[in-house]
Amino acid sequence: MTIYLLVLLAVLNTIALKGSKMLIALYASDRGVDLFSIGILASLYGLFPLVLAVYAGKVSDRLGTRLPMLLGSFGLALGMALPYFVRHLYVLYVSTACISLGYIFFQVAVHNRIGALGDAEARVRNFGVFSLGGAVSGFFGPVFAGFGMDHFGAPASYLLLGLCPLAAGVCLLIYKSIAPAEARAAEPRRDQSVMDFVRNAALRRILITSGVILTGIDLYTFYFPIYGRSIGLSASVIGVVLSMQAVAAFVVRVLMPRLVKQWSEETVLTYSLYVASVTYVLFPLFHNVVILGFISFVLGFALGCGQPLSIILTYNRSPAGRSGEALGVRLMVNKLTQVAVPLIFGAVGATFGLLPVFWSNALFLMTGGRLTAKRSEPAG
Repeated sequence: MTIYLLVLLAVLNTIALKGSKMLIALYASDRGVDLFSIGILASLYGLFPLVLAVYAGKVSDRLGTRLPMLLGSFGLALGMALPYFVRHLYVLYVSTACISLGYIFFQVAVHNRIGALGDAEARVRNFGVFSLGGAVSGFFGPVFAGFGMDHFGAPASYLLLGLCPLAAGVCLLIYKSIAPAEARAAEPRRDQSVMDFVRNAALRRILITSGVILTGIDLYTFYFPIYGRSIGLSASVIGVVLSMQAVAAFVVRVLMPRLVKQWSEETVLTYSLYVASVTYVLFPLFHNVVILGFISFVLGFALGCGQPLSIILTYNRSPAGRSGEALGVRLMVNKLTQVAVPLIFGAVGATFGLLPVFWSNALFLMTGGRLTAKRSEPAG
């Protein structure tokens, strides 16, 4: 029962996060904000997590998962409420900072909590259930944001979506057994450092792959809404097209155990990056909603299994008592790409338009797939 309550809390928080990314892209674009500034806003989703992800992991290891999950949920709710009460574009920077800060503390803690629920076999099953919840939130976040923006406007949509993390925080207050408050690990020895994870070749490979996958998902979330607006699509239609990615992610995560059993994790990840690269080439070539929805589905199918696989492998290969810290390092690497890449691609878009943004990311994903393939080849 605990795993399903944890998944529910994660779904509520991630609906707000996913919805906010679509809202900020459309809200800023409709107000005349240039692509480079939108790139800055997109990078803010990764800035605080980049700096604090490892610290968030240490907090969940030493103080237990309850406090960071509580603070994360309420912090996310605050960030979602700000654009409603302060109707100025500058508040989007503060809102994004609160959302990303709250989400990173919640996300690291909930990963750590789920990993501690059982043995290795139970862990695979639990993270599989958790990943399905991520696909569900990836569907409802853009759909709620799109229909909300069309009917109520962006500020009110922020507030409505903010009720989701608020409900998650209240649930944590009521059901204290969901996340224990006690510490799970002792104070670290002085000779322990983040470099321990970087020096671990297998773990380093997982971290790099995870960052590439997250970049592919996040850039699509930010730049497809802008592309959709440029070809005359409504916010509701854009939300439905984005949600096709989540539908595919749900399907592939159900099939993931079979895929991993038939091929290795590295092989699955490599070809998912290759397929995702092709979808980025295709997106700016079409205006038809049905075709765009199909391409979105293929992208979700390609990258949908990457995130849960990287979480499981990171937890399993982390040093004893440092699972939260290892998960924090994983998110730190993810956020490094989430900060740097939107800035680079925002500059490209501001100078050359949207098409090079999509094709540059296609090259980035193809390169990531090739690097992963090389690492999985046996030494000669």
